[in-house]
Amino acid sequence: MLMEKISKKFEKGIVVGLTDDVKTETIEWNEHNLFKGVYLKHLIKGIDTNGTLSCHLVKVNPGCSIDTHIHNGKLEVHEIIEGSGVCIIGEKTIDYYAGIISLIPADIPHKVTAGSEEIYILAKFSPALL
Repeated sequence: MLMEKISKKFEKGIVVGLTDDVKTETIEWNEHNLFKGVYLKHLIKGIDTNGTLSCHLVKVNPGCSIDTHIHNGKLEVHEIIEGSGVCIIGEKTIDYYAGIISLIPADIPHKVTAGSEEIYILAKFSPALL
């Protein structure tokens, strides 16, 4: 029996809240408005956390990039759940693969490029991105 990929478990999971639970398969993938081949599922939004935190499942297609950008005043954490690629945070280059967790300080330029397969990132922001 083939094991289901962990990314599919996140895509078919449940966001458990204090009031309502939400099946993640009902949350639509949103194509990034700036970066081709990049998609986001907004799992937890600032409205759910009084603006303190947001959590997003990010999918970057093979060879595509979330090009260099900055999140003003927002700390970001990347948890790589599947796939591989490279992240540049400031002057530091990090190989991304399942199990890597990286901390991106507020106001630091960063970029993520997927390798030969899709990369899935659980991205968390404080304060909330959305």
